[in-house]
Amino acid sequence: QVQLVESGGGLVQAGGSLRLSCAASGSILRAIVMGWYRQAPGKQRELVAHITSGGNTNYADSVKGRFTISRDNAKNTVSLQMNSLKPEDTAVYYCNGIYPAGMDYWGKGTLVTVSS
Repeated sequence: QVQLVESGGGLVQAGGSLRLSCAASGSILRAIVMGWYRQAPGKQRELVAHITSGGNTNYADSVKGRFTISRDNAKNTVSLQMNSLKPEDTAVYYCNGIYPAGMDYWGKGTLVTVSS
């Protein structure tokens, strides 16, 4: 069992930056993919970015060039640096880890609010 705990959310003005962190209770080296998702009010949860065990990254078109995902295997953390934030980035952000044998873990989320 792996527990994921997000932190770093908050209120920021448009154009500002936030850095989200996801701390895993176990090693993320075993994870096939670690990712960040978000869910805005009234909308479906969507992928923001993910990073594979090999370090390959993938981003939603809406955040390319503004967000950067990274992982620190030694600290068992995955981070999401968010720059040039827009009001439409307002959402609850969730950390996700996909492990072997189809194990899929989620954090409880952290709220990001971007004011205009």
